[in-house]
Formats: sequence, structure tokens, C-alpha cells
Amino acid sequence: MESTTAIPSAVAAPVQAGINTRRLFVLSCLCLATTSMSFILRGSIATDLKTQLFDPIDPIHSATMLGDALGWAFPGFAFMVLIGSAVVDYLGMRNLLMLCGINFIVGPLLTIMADRIAPGAGAANVVAIGMFLNGLGWGCSETVINPLTTSIYPTEKTHRLNILHAWWPAGIIIGGLLALGASALKVGWRVEFGLLLVPAVAILALAAGTKFPKTERVAAGVSSGDMYKQAFRPGFVLFFLAMFLTSSSELAPGQWVDMALTRTVGMRGTILLIYVAGLMFIMRHFAGPMVRRLSSVGLLWCSCLLASIGLLALSAANSPVTGFLAATLWGTGVCYMWPTMLASVSERYPKSGAFGMGIIGSAGALAIKFVLPKMGSIFDTAKSAAAGGDDAYKLLSGPAKDAVDAAASAASFRFVAVLPAILLVVFGAIWLNDRRKGGFKPEKI
Repeated sequence: MESTTAIPSAVAAPVQAGINTRRLFVLSCLCLATTSMSFILRGSIATDLKTQLFDPIDPIHSATMLGDALGWAFPGFAFMVLIGSAVVDYLGMRNLLMLCGINFIVGPLLTIMADRIAPGAGAANVVAIGMFLNGLGWGCSETVINPLTTSIYPTEKTHRLNILHAWWPAGIIIGGLLALGASALKVGWRVEFGLLLVPAVAILALAAGTKFPKTERVAAGVSSGDMYKQAFRPGFVLFFLAMFLTSSSELAPGQWVDMALTRTVGMRGTILLIYVAGLMFIMRHFAGPMVRRLSSVGLLWCSCLLASIGLLALSAANSPVTGFLAATLWGTGVCYMWPTMLASVSERYPKSGAFGMGIIGSAGALAIKFVLPKMGSIFDTAKSAAAGGDDAYKLLSGPAKDAVDAAASAASFRFVAVLPAILLVVFGAIWLNDRRKGGFKPEKI
């Protein structure tokens, strides 16, 4: 039976001279936990950014401005993953993780000081730059830790990547609890977001003294040219396009939950995110047995079904009980999406190496840059329509304003619910084709 511990022991991995496998995996987990802490802390300070920075600039379009500013983290991620994954074997994993720590220091500092650096409308641009640098830090992390994990666990890719990515929800739990604590202590959103500096410094310290192995592709002698060619295979392109929708189902709603659902379910949306993160942390440790029963693409089909139902349920949730029920469906659905998409590509197209996994990750991040502003735009349009026009909305306050914003929140979640439903057809066709051939078997190099 496969181990389901959060930090697998070094003996489970191939022996490599001078490589401390356990230390490498701990560092990878820390990097991923830091990126998800950044994710939930961005969402947690979203309301403060909207009310303190963007409402004074443009109260009618402030949600759109917020979505656009938060969304800049994702093209930052996509840019770094796309470029970094192509050259990680030349730049070195250590150097990219050092850059990861630096970006997670500079990005939050710019966001915290945005209105002091550029008072007025210019603050939105500084926030966007800070978020972009946060995305670069995330991209540096993702560029390294995924191919690193498949290199040291080449026969357990889906299982081990899911265990690694269990530390995404772990970071959300940690960051969410810190956010709630900061709110209770009333230390302010600047101190709250500044908490990211602590793990960022730890990443720098750990990466500096660690030796890294060659990636699986390099160790197998696959040339860079052959690696790049994999990205043009039709099946690879299909998974690339599918990643736009799977990541949109998970990450875009995750950035929106606290700002949108706090008004509708009678409690902080961050609490729901922490709860979902707890589900994901536990469930990702059992991806191996589920893949053996369903296959990777079968698991993705089931995930899309639950995610779509869960997002529709979130749009209708109007109490803590219905909020938790809807979050359970959504969280169970999106739980396996990101790591299983990466693992599926690595299993089907192993010669694509770090570049292939990076391409898929960049697709996921680019999608959020478009989906988050779209959710903001739908929110702004719906709130204006529910209020009877922009001028009428400006006059609202108290419970009346909350009721209008609640209706707008529901509209934004209904929009996202369509995205995973589309993939039921795509993954269903792949799953049936695999079964027709006698079941899927990972390609080896």
C-alpha cells in the first residue's frame, strides 16, 4: 500500500548521490504553502482594498477594479512558469526558488505601501504591480516543485503530486487562520498581508543550502527540441485548453468567496475557504487509490461534475448551513483538479518535462486573469440592475445595499458554474476512448 503521509520519507524515492530527498520535499511543500497563503491573504484583504483604495476612486466600478488588480497575480504566474519552465534546467532550481522568496517579499511590500507610493488613482497600479510580483513568486515555485517531484517519484506521479499539492490547502488553512486572527486583533490589512514575509525568508534560507537533482527529462537524455515538440501534439493542446476551465473552477471562486459570500451566508467567507482547504488537505492524500479505480481522467470527470454542482449551490447559499453544504460539493469537486491535470500531462507526455508542466500551469493562471475581472464585471452589472441603476445604487446603504450585493454575488458564481460543466464532454470522451483501448497506461521514457 502506498504511503499517505504528508511528508514522505526519503527511502520511497530513487537514490541519488548527495540529494536529500526529504529536505527537497519539505522545501517544495513550504513553497506551495506560501503561495496558497498569498492566495487566501489576497482574498482576505480584498474587501479592505475595495473600500479603502478603490471605492474612493470609482465606487460604481470598484469591484471590477478589484478583480483586475487581484487578477494580475495570475499573468505574473503564467509569465514566470512559461519562461521559467523552458529554462529551468539552465538557470537551476535553486536560483528560481531564491527568486521565489524575493518576489514574496517585494510584492507584499508594494501592495502594503501602494497608496503611499502613489496616492489616488495611481494606487491601483501599484497594487497591480505588487500582485504581479506575487504571481512571479508563485510561478517560480510552480516551475520547480512539480518537475522536481516527478523526478524523485517517477513511478508515483499522480499520487505524489497530489500529496505535494495537499500543502496548497494547508497553506490556505494557515493563512486563513492568520487572517481571522488579524481581523479579531484589528491589526489592519497591511499587517495581515505582511505576514507573507515570514515564510518568504524561510524559503530563501532553505533553498540556499540545498542540492537539487536533474529533472526527469534531462536524466533520460531527452533533448530540448524533443521536449518543445510535445507541446504541439493534439492531445497536449486539448489538455492545455482544458486547464483554462479547471483552474477557473477552483481559483477564481476562491479569490471571490470572502468578498462575495460573506454577505449571503451570514459569516466570513474565509471560514468556508478554511473548511474547504481542510477537506482538500485530507482528500489529496488518497488520490492514488482513486486513480487506480477511475484513472486520472476519470477522476477529472467526476471532479468537474461536483465542481459545477457546487458552484451553483454556492450561488444559492443563504445561511451558514447551506454555505457549508455548497462548499463541501465545490471543494470535493476542485480538490484533485490542479495536481491531476499536471500528472495527466506528465503521464501521457513525459518527454515534455518541466516545459510541458509549465505550459499547463500557465494556462491555468492566464484563465484567472480573464475570469476574475469578468466576475467583477458581472457583479457590478448585476448590482446596478438590482438597484435600479448606478445612481440608485450609490444611494443604498445598510441591509438594502447588502441585499443587492448578495444578488450580484449569486450571479457571478452562476457564471463560473458553466465552465467545469463544459469539460464533462471533453473528459468523458477521453475516458471512454481510454477504456475502449483497454485502460490507460502511463508512457515511459
